[in-house]
Amino acid sequence: MGGHQVGVTLMAKSDKEQRNLAVNRQAPHFYHFFEKFEAGIELTGTEVKSIREGRASLKDAYAVVRRGEVWLVDCHIGAYAAGSYMNLDSLRERRLLLHRQEINKLMGRTAERGLTLIPLRFYVKNNMIKCEIALAKGKTVFDRRETLRRRTIDRETAQDIREHRRNHS
Repeated sequence: MGGHQVGVTLMAKSDKEQRNLAVNRQAPHFYHFFEKFEAGIELTGTEVKSIREGRASLKDAYAVVRRGEVWLVDCHIGAYAAGSYMNLDSLRERRLLLHRQEINKLMGRTAERGLTLIPLRFYVKNNMIKCEIALAKGKTVFDRRETLRRRTIDRETAQDIREHRRNHS
């Protein structure tokens, strides 16, 4: 029975440990997501410390499959303050670590017209920094307007329901 309790506390710790370090908030606005993948990232020590300090931005980042490897491009990781000469270029390309079958699948899917790989977030899992990437297709202007319209209607509906409950309680 004691071992079971230890397992429960370990599970709770690992759930709590998976916190977001950087999030691409604009991605859902500009893309439709089809499939998500978890990838490791090849980083230097100062980059890890910088990401943990919250100095990473995924705003303009994307991933490409080149020569059987997946690379993260245009991801900005700021310089670590105490890094001195160990700091590298903040916009350098970084290799994403995926299983071979996942890379082959991504190679085939990104060859299709209009599909791209977009990083959604950096997070910590088992004390390692991971990157969640999504196979995505760009939204048209009409789709973006439709999403905004739907979000506005949902917000107004929720507000009306709250006011109705407040007035009739």
